[in-house]
Amino acid sequence: MKKIIERLLVFFIGVPAIFCLVLFLPQFNNLALNLVVVFFSSLGAVEFSAMLEKKNIKISKVESYILGALIPLSLTLVISAGLSVWIAILSVIAAMIWALISRIFSRKTEIETITNKVIGCFSLLVYPGFFMGFIILMSGWGNPAATLLFLLITFANDSLAWLFGTLFGANNKGIITVSPNKSIAGFIGGIFGSIIIVICAAYFFPSVFTVKGLTLSEFINNKHFLSSAFSGQILVPAIILGLCAGIAAILGDLAESAMKRSCDFKDSGNFMLGRGGVLDSIDSIAVAAPVFFLLFIYFFNAL
Repeated sequence: MKKIIERLLVFFIGVPAIFCLVLFLPQFNNLALNLVVVFFSSLGAVEFSAMLEKKNIKISKVESYILGALIPLSLTLVISAGLSVWIAILSVIAAMIWALISRIFSRKTEIETITNKVIGCFSLLVYPGFFMGFIILMSGWGNPAATLLFLLITFANDSLAWLFGTLFGANNKGIITVSPNKSIAGFIGGIFGSIIIVICAAYFFPSVFTVKGLTLSEFINNKHFLSSAFSGQILVPAIILGLCAGIAAILGDLAESAMKRSCDFKDSGNFMLGRGGVLDSIDSIAVAAPVFFLLFIYFFNAL
């Protein structure tokens, strides 16, 4: 019961706080949200490094913080500060070179673990930072409502998966070995939640489906509001978007569960009340972000 209360507390405080960052602090292409992404990516990388240590892949905390933050931070400098995209490219190249050469002068007793450490550095550069970087790329559209739509899709997926699993999942658990508490009912509820969000957006706020920038005022007062013609144009691709992003969110959650089970971790950490660690909270978001980003551009770039 305590964990449920803590989870609900985080939901009813944390989610509105994130929405306020997106909608009411859109300056510099959502700089405030982008910095939050950098912060959570860095903490998530430290938690991931703790898992890797169980497999004799030891990366220092300082390196973990830097590698986890590097890609999101460099993208923030490009998107929010207007610096050259070469900043991001050179930062990633420098990190890769560091991963390869930093162990050249290892002590003799450490030589056998050099390969593991190189693999660990590359892993921390990619997960969760690379995936979370797509949220920052979304902010480059200048359309905060699109970022909000993505967050709603993933939050609805997580919340309804938990609710459906709690209410209807007692007799259909154990399908996935790496996460035996997950149920078919939970998977169905999660995907249902993601699709419902995009259907509601298509009918009530169709102007969200554009890569072109809209201010909050323009979004609210958009002339396409409740336009059945425009909604019909975007409804099918919107459903595909919600379905694919919802499936990706579930797979992201399962992937992190698999890594935790492999490393004998119950939670990735204890940073988040009722949820465990940072990775336990962003695992779905991280994997769903590139899927949403690419499909959104593919379907709606011309609108």
